[in-house]
Amino acid sequence: MKEPLAVRLRPTCLSEIAGQRHLFEEGAPLRALIDAGRMTNMIFYGPSGTGKTTTATVLAKQSGMRFFRLNATTAGSADIREVLRESDGFAADGGVLLYLDEIQYLNRKQQQTLLEYIEDGRVTLIASTTENPYFYIYKALLSRSAVFEFKPLSPEDVRPVLMRAMAHLNGEEGAEKVLSDEAAEVIARTSGGDVRAALGALELCYFAAGDGEITEAIARRVCPKSYLAFDREGDDRYELMSALQKSIRGSDPDAAVFYLAKLLESGDLLSPCRRLLVIASEDVGLAFPQAAAIVKACVDSALQLGLPEARIPLSEAALLLATAPKSNSAEAAIDAALSDVRASKGREMPSYLRENHTFGVGETKGRYRYPHDYPEHWVDQQYLPDDLKERKYYTFGENKTEQAAKAFWAAVKKDKLK
Repeated sequence: MKEPLAVRLRPTCLSEIAGQRHLFEEGAPLRALIDAGRMTNMIFYGPSGTGKTTTATVLAKQSGMRFFRLNATTAGSADIREVLRESDGFAADGGVLLYLDEIQYLNRKQQQTLLEYIEDGRVTLIASTTENPYFYIYKALLSRSAVFEFKPLSPEDVRPVLMRAMAHLNGEEGAEKVLSDEAAEVIARTSGGDVRAALGALELCYFAAGDGEITEAIARRVCPKSYLAFDREGDDRYELMSALQKSIRGSDPDAAVFYLAKLLESGDLLSPCRRLLVIASEDVGLAFPQAAAIVKACVDSALQLGLPEARIPLSEAALLLATAPKSNSAEAAIDAALSDVRASKGREMPSYLRENHTFGVGETKGRYRYPHDYPEHWVDQQYLPDDLKERKYYTFGENKTEQAAKAFWAAVKKDKLK
């Protein structure tokens, strides 16, 4: 059985690596290190299929160092210790280059094991991860490594790889098949910036085409929808939800519905539902209080319907929130109050606010006054504890709804306090 096309076509030099111009063009940081002949500890992070493993393999070949490769999803502490033991025998011969794929799967203790060896130069570490290294990698390793981000490839980066792959396949098969420009565009765009996915799709298209041309129709049958270049359980999901919320907060309905679509296309229904519920109170809040109820109704409908129909009420919710007036006054108020509670302020509430209040001898604090017994249902009365009685947690937002409430209460209180 043949290896996958992506493995058979793996670049053997840096010039063959697709994309990543920000790393490999003249003057780029990684290129500068390579040109200077310096090998340092490095961490590569970014989505799958963007060249992390290929780059590590090419660097290992250029370095002349003894190369070991481990995948943290299957390697354990014993595998790491075995490599470290072997490094003692190669210290005088340029040392050992260890490529550790998916390093985020190693626990803190396993990562700490590497420190002594990379500090004294016996091991040079290149680690790769699809997750944010600043969250998943032990800080002592991070501080001793140069971090480089690998980005998803553009369709323009992918197309030359497809043409090179076609030549390779024709050579293997002794054929002269042709990849149409339209089919190349479909494969390049639906691969989500993942070269491995693009090559896998091309190989399927190649054999689906029989003896003829790989047409757009064939490509669309093999690639029926966009490839999702993110892990629903990883950082990418949280970054998409962050982009959704920031787009709504920034009142951009087009961006909001786009990021919602990306989340839904992955089959993740619950996460956008929860995030939209939060946004209704956090970012729209008292500027349009009905938003919380409307979004709750849309979310309930979505959960009852399931995908794909759920996309419609969720789109309604996202667009409503994006185009609604904004206020974060509710969040700001509760956070300010929580700050005082956590600082142990306001421990003693006014005695007349207690449920079973009885006056003690000589008490001069007064009695609770029932606001509904007074005109406009308001009476001047202290509610906060004495040490916080001048504290202001809530500031009316600069929107029509909150300003109307502010004007109403200003008039009532001004009249009553004359």
